Amino acid sequence: MFAVIVNTLAIILGTTVGLLLRRGIPRHISEAIMKALGLCTVIIGIQGAVAEERILLMIVACVLGVLIGEWLDWEGHVNRFTERITSRFAGHGEGAKMANAFVTSCLIMNVGAMVIVGSLNAGLSADYTLLYTKSLLDLVSGTIMGAAMGVGVMGSAIFTLLFQGGIVLFAEWLAPFISLELIKETACTGSLLIVAIGFNMLELTKFKVINYLPALVMVPVLLWLGSLWGCL
Repeated sequence: MFAVIVNTLAIILGTTVGLLLRRGIPRHISEAIMKALGLCTVIIGIQGAVAEERILLMIVACVLGVLIGEWLDWEGHVNRFTERITSRFAGHGEGAKMANAFVTSCLIMNVGAMVIVGSLNAGLSADYTLLYTKSLLDLVSGTIMGAAMGVGVMGSAIFTLLFQGGIVLFAEWLAPFISLELIKETACTGSLLIVAIGFNMLELTKFKVINYLPALVMVPVLLWLGSLWGCL
């Protein structure tokens, strides 16, 4: 767990530095940084998504995922909950920004093979190399995203602690169920959501990315059904 704590602290430190820098950055420069980060986010997402070989699985996962997300109105619930909390300390409208910053940073920092494989290695064989490498990357990412998007990025530290920590603690039990195929398919679908986030940051689209998150849950379900029926 020590490596996970290091990763969490790296995100907190990076975001804190970013927030301190944000205070001295003029608005037009902050907006330019946001656009640059959005462009980089699109490239990161494309690089991950193009590795997809089972495109039908990705399509079905996204379609079913967004159906569930829109039906349950995940984004609406998250934004309203965040708005109720932040309205006491900041102006109205800040809740949606914080929620988007939280989801964006969580996806960028926790979607990919490095997270799952690194956490499994840490739990099964006390090999912390990948998680320490990720900590350094997240320190830099946290600084940039904190400066561009604000305090909502800090929430990704809590998610990282719970998500990676859970995999490390239950690695022995989870390992038989987490195949390389599942890691790859989840990473590819998650990368597609990262592309959507990048387009939103560039203000080219207004994807309700939170409503797409159930697609990540649909991936293992579809893989399981595909193995039973010999399809996808």
